[in-house]
Amino acid sequence: MRTFLTVITLCCATKVVLCALDEPRNARLTSWNMDLVLRWDSPGDPAVHYTAEFNSTVFKFRPGCVNTSALYCDFTDEASSLTVYGTYIGRVRAQRGQESSVWVESGPLTLDKNTTIGPPNVTLVSHGVHMTINIRDPVFRISKMREVYNQASYNITYWKEGKEGKAQSLIVQQNPVVLSDLEPLSRYCVKVHISLQHNHRAGDESRVTCEKTADRERTPWLEAVLSFVVMVMVVTVVVVAVLYRKRLSSFLCPSVSLPQHFKENVFETSSSPISVAMENYRPPVETYDQVNVMTTEHNTDEVRPLAAEEDQCSARFPTAEYPRPE
Repeated sequence: MRTFLTVITLCCATKVVLCALDEPRNARLTSWNMDLVLRWDSPGDPAVHYTAEFNSTVFKFRPGCVNTSALYCDFTDEASSLTVYGTYIGRVRAQRGQESSVWVESGPLTLDKNTTIGPPNVTLVSHGVHMTINIRDPVFRISKMREVYNQASYNITYWKEGKEGKAQSLIVQQNPVVLSDLEPLSRYCVKVHISLQHNHRAGDESRVTCEKTADRERTPWLEAVLSFVVMVMVVTVVVVAVLYRKRLSSFLCPSVSLPQHFKENVFETSSSPISVAMENYRPPVETYDQVNVMTTEHNTDEVRPLAAEEDQCSARFPTAEYPRPE
């Protein structure tokens, strides 16, 4: 009798095991820019859903995703439960109706030690043969990068376009960074990633950004000075207009009215005879006749008496000579 019960129990247990769902595979916690995401692979049944939970060294397992069809669960939305220095473990199981698989746990993950830092944003500004690299840190899901890693460094690699094999590198902490004594009228490319002292795994590299240097003789500071002067003048005009707007309004639109006799003389039409005559005045139409000038030839005898008369007139009325202006 006892043997029979044992056989029945084993058969039922086998049936339960056979009816259980296959568990998800390869469960692992990942972190990118201080997020916390549990990922897993499907057991091969597309009809199943999943439930995922996480815990830390200070609290028990808490639900993160329930009855989801996705192959990941983002725990970062539970920001009140996460700290940048915490260590976490995730687990997941498959479900279909009333059936469920066993829990599959991931390995532990410590955010500040295991998170992957994303690429920074890089912009280049050319000043003659110098180039300024402006770097903007990636945005963390929890906290800020400089609050977590105050000793983070920028690993900068730059090269002349077409000569990546001769690239140069430098590691700095200041921002922005100035590259000096570059070749004029040449195009340079830059990429940057963030490195940490206690984490040898480098962050993701930024996209390659390129910019062309200017001529060595250019003086970009002059343009900056002129822009600054124009800006100061505009600001001064705006401030004066705001502070003295009442005075300017009184000057441009005075409240004092014109005298009555002035208004009558200026705005009213005068009916005096002179005014009427001036208004009705029309310039006379000038008429003219065509004049033709004709010349005739004279003989020598007719010219000589005229010349003798001219000599007599010159003797009677001598011509006065005036000094010429120098």
